[in-house]
Amino acid sequence: MASAAGGRGGTGSPLEPPAEPEQEIEEAFDRLVDEGEDRLARPWPALVTTGFLGGVDVGTGVIAYLLVEHATGSPLLAGPAFSIAFVALLLARSELFTENFLVPVTAVAARRGSLAALGRLWGVALVMNLVGGWLIAWLIVTALPDLRPTAVTAGTHYAQLGVDLESFALAVLAGLVITLMTRMQHATDSLGVKLVPAVLFGALLAGGQLFHSVLDSVLMFAALNTGQAPFGYADWFGALCWSALGNTVGGVVLVAFVRLARVPHRLVQERARNA
Repeated sequence: MASAAGGRGGTGSPLEPPAEPEQEIEEAFDRLVDEGEDRLARPWPALVTTGFLGGVDVGTGVIAYLLVEHATGSPLLAGPAFSIAFVALLLARSELFTENFLVPVTAVAARRGSLAALGRLWGVALVMNLVGGWLIAWLIVTALPDLRPTAVTAGTHYAQLGVDLESFALAVLAGLVITLMTRMQHATDSLGVKLVPAVLFGALLAGGQLFHSVLDSVLMFAALNTGQAPFGYADWFGALCWSALGNTVGGVVLVAFVRLARVPHRLVQERARNA
């Protein structure tokens, strides 16, 4: 009976995972470019709305996160509960700032969009994520006052991370994790398969207490809205800027650019076609 290795042409060990077929990589690239072009061309009203809803979706995950952490005292156990946010983002097709480090960047690299359009997308998505997140954070501590001490503890953790190499590394990891999740979801057309990385990476992001600009902002907003937080909005803004920078480095440099290096011929073709 032929071995698994023999079925692949007789090379490699049966224990080695099969290499990703070149055709699948190119198909994923085409999906990224097409969707990225659509996102970059999205009109202002749609961009504002989807960005706001993205913040709301993250806020629903924060509700679940705080409920579990309040009951267990463990951020690690609360992490999987937060995954509902990424399930909502996927199914509702909302816009999250850090999910735009691969798809639209690929379209810009292929000359199917401009840097100005990318800046507009990033800026509007981040601002509206924060607006939607602030609203949900206020609703959480108003509707569920028992969660206020937990919200203060969770928000204070991120507000006090500071501006140093450790916090920057946490932010880079957060950007890497989210962008890798995006890449995995674009490797398939199956909605069921796309849900798997949404759950797994959402749990990793929140349970591992990585430094994510939007998620951690919502937690800090919840703490601030209690009126009992030992930090202010200036501390939040500093944390936001530092985490957003690290998220961008992790998502764009460590994932998007490296992934583009796998399809240099397709990138050249797209650039020539759109020159």
